[in-house]
Amino acid sequence: MEAAVCILLRSVPLTRGTLVNTQLLLVLFLLVGAVVMFAMNRPRMDVVALVMMVLLPFTGAINMGEALAGFSDSNIVLIAALFVIGEGLVRTGVARGVGDLLIKKAGKTETRLIAFLMVAVCGLGAFMSSTAVTAIFIPIALRMASTTGRSPGQLMMPISIAALISGMMTLVATAPNLVVNSELVRQGYDGFGFFTITPFGIPILILAIIYVLFVRRWLPKQQEEVGGMKRRTTLADWVKEYKLAEREYRLRIAGGSSLIGKTLSELKLRSTAGANIIAIEREQRFGRRLIQPTPGTLLESGDILLIDLLARGPDIDGLIEQYGLEALPLAGVYFNDRSQEIGMTEVIVPAESPLVGKTLAENNFRTRTGLTVIGVRRGTEAIAGDLAGEQMRIGDTLLLVGPWTKIERLPMIDSGVAVLQVPVDIYEVLPAPGKAPHAIFCLLLVIGLMVTGVVPNVQAALIGCLLMGLFGCLGMNDAYRSINWKTIVLIVGMLPFSIALQRTGGVDMAADALLALTGGAGTHVVLTTLFALTALLSMFMSNTATAVLLAPVAIAIAKDMEASPYPFAMIVALAASTAFVTPVSSPVNTLVVAPGNYKFGDFVRIGGPFAVLTMIVCVFLVPILLPL
Repeated sequence: MEAAVCILLRSVPLTRGTLVNTQLLLVLFLLVGAVVMFAMNRPRMDVVALVMMVLLPFTGAINMGEALAGFSDSNIVLIAALFVIGEGLVRTGVARGVGDLLIKKAGKTETRLIAFLMVAVCGLGAFMSSTAVTAIFIPIALRMASTTGRSPGQLMMPISIAALISGMMTLVATAPNLVVNSELVRQGYDGFGFFTITPFGIPILILAIIYVLFVRRWLPKQQEEVGGMKRRTTLADWVKEYKLAEREYRLRIAGGSSLIGKTLSELKLRSTAGANIIAIEREQRFGRRLIQPTPGTLLESGDILLIDLLARGPDIDGLIEQYGLEALPLAGVYFNDRSQEIGMTEVIVPAESPLVGKTLAENNFRTRTGLTVIGVRRGTEAIAGDLAGEQMRIGDTLLLVGPWTKIERLPMIDSGVAVLQVPVDIYEVLPAPGKAPHAIFCLLLVIGLMVTGVVPNVQAALIGCLLMGLFGCLGMNDAYRSINWKTIVLIVGMLPFSIALQRTGGVDMAADALLALTGGAGTHVVLTTLFALTALLSMFMSNTATAVLLAPVAIAIAKDMEASPYPFAMIVALAASTAFVTPVSSPVNTLVVAPGNYKFGDFVRIGGPFAVLTMIVCVFLVPILLPL
């Protein structure tokens, strides 16, 4: 960076009468210091931005009011609102639903799997934070890898590439787009439309899919444990370990069944038929809902009972015939598919437990905890037979099933057991289940308002946030927590540099320097140089901060060349999303390093050539779609 500043000072022709004044030197000194601290990541980037916000007024180029002006910028409010909308999509399961649909449609064909995965990530990332999308799709991809027998390394980098490309799909997809758009508006030009950037993103996504399918042979093919850590237990592990798929049955209550209109306390199926009802599926307006059985639960026609056999070898056919039930298929992945409603936990019976020497029935364990024991392990052997009548011993391990809310409060009540572990699935439980239609409506409304221009973009986003709160998709505390305040402070803290550099002549000097370096070689060479500079700086500092600095330079170059500012501004926006080259270029890349078992060289080897391809496509397309 210091070398770049020296070139800047030496190579700028003084035809405009531009002088390197003291104010400019002080601003450039602070800029170099900021870039160095960004590259060292010490202190944090948002702290660096705060420091610059405080120090810039001392240069005399701006006053303190101008340094703080970013907090009142409508684009800053828009970025914060988009974080909230994205969180609403996560909490209601919209994002996860996209992933589950992807797994269903893609099947086990690797080409379809990668293509569908990248399209889904990019499509969702066009309307919410790319970092959040990546975090959502990592467990989905891990599940896909496990199901299809592939290495996670084959799927993680395609996710990060697609997430970065999502920033090239819509105006609101990433902060640099909004920063560039804001600079255009600030200088008196019309801003970009909601989908102005989309014609560039679609061909780059198609190119990325083809590229990934070609280079996947160089991605890690073996799955290794991350950092030597043991893999977390899942519901699927316990289903296999306790052989639940062999003991569970799904039975529908037929129209003439004798169970209709009776409560569970009246039936006493546990004692009379050796069967324990774990859950009840009941038809609702928007699909089936899982009901937690209680003694007072009244059974209805069409209810589906999930039954666990307590005693060894009960006559399930006799049970079906006696009560007028209909057997339904129960796949081994049933508990996985119902993991939003049904949870599991493994507990141990400690020495001081009141359970020791007593049966579960004698202790009224289910009544007191709301959880059902469906597995008992003594030592390493699972116990078969009537679990409710089995006397508990010190050190027995119990597998409990029931609602996640009951599992979470288990340590807070006198249950007589100590929690050993909960499955990793608990972290995927939706905080706002059943609200997905409301979240989708809010998203479509916001997009519609932005596209039609009925109200300003920031107003449309705020309307979406308020509606999500009204519909219960998330609460106020959730909304505040969802906002990435580090990103907000980073942008606000770096925006004053744009004003200071313009006021001291630094922007004009940078524009003249780039034009001097290209030697009047033509528009395509200037665009290529501007793209390369933006992408290069984004490797060492935030791409948002890079956009803040180079957007005014791009517009100044356009004025010098007496050309439209839109192609030059668009090049900066596109280049800011081309962070494929290193694992630290973007949080998106950092997230996939561990689960994909990647090394630094993997990103350079795969991301470097694709960054060059992206630059070629952008430099070719931009002058065509946005005429000079």
